[in-house]
Amino acid sequence: MDELSLDRMAALEHRGWDALCDSTGGAYYGRLMTADALMVLVNGVVLDRDQVVASLDGAPAWAGYQLTDLRRIDLGQDAAALTYRATAHRHGEAPFVALMTSTYRLLEGTPRLALYQQTTATH
Repeated sequence: MDELSLDRMAALEHRGWDALCDSTGGAYYGRLMTADALMVLVNGVVLDRDQVVASLDGAPAWAGYQLTDLRRIDLGQDAAALTYRATAHRHGEAPFVALMTSTYRLLEGTPRLALYQQTTATH
């Protein structure tokens, strides 16, 4: 299987959301992200890998999520992006709905997250 196929990247994203639902997101993203990776959040905050790990270690767990409208964008031989709409919820809170873009690079044959960006879908 192509290491940067739509199915492979979608599986990595689902594992990430599953980790956010069971409060293991810090460990998961610490392994998945490249050393110089960034996350650009919907509120304008930009986090590097160490900041992502620290912020997710104490974050409340999501109760559930749904990913739809998944698309793969080819960025060359060793890179690709995945875009999708995420709807996630925590008990007692309004759903979080955003458009996500995750850019992956192959490093030593392994997909690694280099850039992740959220764009609000509720405004």
